[in-house]
Amino acid sequence: MTTTVKDEVPAEAKRVAVAVIAGLIAPILDTTIVTIAFDELTRDLDAGVDTVQWTSTAYLLALAVAVPLAGWAATRYGSRRAWQTGVVAFLLGSLLCAAAWNVQALIAFRVIQGFGAGLLFPLMTSILVAAGGGRALGRLVAMVSLPTALGPILGPVIGGLILHWLDWHWLFLVNVPVCVVALAFSRRIPDDRRADAPRLDWIGLLLMAPGVAALLLGLSNAHTGIVHNAVLVPAAIGVALLAVFAVRSMRARGATLLDVGVLAVRNVAASSIGLFFFGLATFGAMLALPLYFQQVRGETVLGAALILIPQGVGALASRSIAGRFTDSIGARSVAVAGFAVVAVATVPFALADDATSLIWLGGALFVRGLGLGMLLSPVMASAFVGLSNDYRHDASMATRTFQQLGGSVGTAMVAVVITAGATVSAGFRDAFWWTAALTVVGGVLAVLLPGRSSSV
Repeated sequence: MTTTVKDEVPAEAKRVAVAVIAGLIAPILDTTIVTIAFDELTRDLDAGVDTVQWTSTAYLLALAVAVPLAGWAATRYGSRRAWQTGVVAFLLGSLLCAAAWNVQALIAFRVIQGFGAGLLFPLMTSILVAAGGGRALGRLVAMVSLPTALGPILGPVIGGLILHWLDWHWLFLVNVPVCVVALAFSRRIPDDRRADAPRLDWIGLLLMAPGVAALLLGLSNAHTGIVHNAVLVPAAIGVALLAVFAVRSMRARGATLLDVGVLAVRNVAASSIGLFFFGLATFGAMLALPLYFQQVRGETVLGAALILIPQGVGALASRSIAGRFTDSIGARSVAVAGFAVVAVATVPFALADDATSLIWLGGALFVRGLGLGMLLSPVMASAFVGLSNDYRHDASMATRTFQQLGGSVGTAMVAVVITAGATVSAGFRDAFWWTAALTVVGGVLAVLLPGRSSSV
């Protein structure tokens, strides 16, 4: 397949993409590194699992609060300064986490880390769109999805090795040199601040940020049972706050924190739905797969991490190809195929028993990784096809929020289904069936994405 000059990734955009990759490595690796340390944290910090779990919950809630601020900060102070602020916050949070003296301090410092990550993730796509001038978006997204592909490969392995040779403090210290390099590369990001940037919409922030955080908190408590005050109360508060925010945004005459009218753009709406199901398929299985190999197959933490490597290798292998096909034949076909591959490759885990060969399951993981690697480029890039530059920050925030909600729904669903199983094996089997079925739904809805005639 030939590539025209028009479709080539601009040289300056490649430089910016490298800077973005450098800034994303630490937050993405940190997500998978820290989760495998829960057992050691409970012993070393003399805390229960329910308390240590807040090191992840607090991180995700802080991330949710920061996401709505990212677009405004980039408009007001420029993408470069907003990006650097996110990297510095994550670096500071990492240093403080490494120095934490008890679980309460660790939870508080994880909030700082989460806030920094919350500024970085939504800015990723808006920075790329501006740097590429709307050209070759599929390949640009594929380039910066490298940390996402490497995270499931390197994160658990690095975490396992650190915990084997060192202690949990080093899980956070490894972020320091990565963040320093990211700051050095951040000078490549354009300074695109606007002289007429609007003031911060405080009312919108006080509605949206706690609304998303409350909804995520309710979902994170779903393991206690869906019909439970810990789930229903925060979820209801979150939905109510977001509903008020949406109505206010649609009726407002001036600029608001997020122009929800961007969801009326078909490509943005379709991308948001696709990223919701991408998050569901990714994060739900991210919880289920390591636990399955440890609790059902009797593997150690490091052993489970090594078994999961083929999934990351598959994602790494397919991401660049997916980017090229997204630019040449459109997002729809690539995304539908990606969802189909993920669904089919999840089924072997629903059918597996204690005697199923790990080689067979490793092959299924590789194929599943191929499907996941095919998804991010078409689903994320399609939001910006034909979109006005004025809406790029709004589209970035909206799509990132839907992806985060999808991940929380997927994690909550898997936790509830596993807990409700008659046996441990039955719980995991049901969770994999649910994950496969909802991935199929994502594939059906992916037909809403732009086709070849609208491809960039």
